[in-house]
Amino acid sequence: MPLLAQMKLLINLARIDGEVAERERSYIRNIGLANNVEKSKIDPLFDQRHDLIVPTDLSSDQKFNYIFSLVQLMKIDERMYKEEILFCSKIAAKLGYNEEVMFDLMLHVRAAAMEENEMAALQKLTEKYLHQS
Repeated sequence: MPLLAQMKLLINLARIDGEVAERERSYIRNIGLANNVEKSKIDPLFDQRHDLIVPTDLSSDQKFNYIFSLVQLMKIDERMYKEEILFCSKIAAKLGYNEEVMFDLMLHVRAAAMEENEMAALQKLTEKYLHQS
């Protein structure tokens, strides 16, 4: 299930600085709830270790959602650590993006909610970094 894999990657990213802050926990929980995952299935994920598994059969929309949510989570606590940026770059590469996608994402992604047209423009911008299969 791509959503569960995405949530596990987000939890791994949130742990990089040593702890999962409440804002990070809430962000991840909201992604699950918005996709009809019960809170009782989400909360135990925060107490487990997760392998870095990136599904290989994702659509370009799903790939964008993965990398967007990782960058937005990284920005949510208003501190970006080198380790977080490296983690996101590594996942971007596994998703099939050129690692330079991180520059555009870090410039344009905001921690606050973004409008649908902003998201569409950002997705179009990042498509040029996606390797054609």
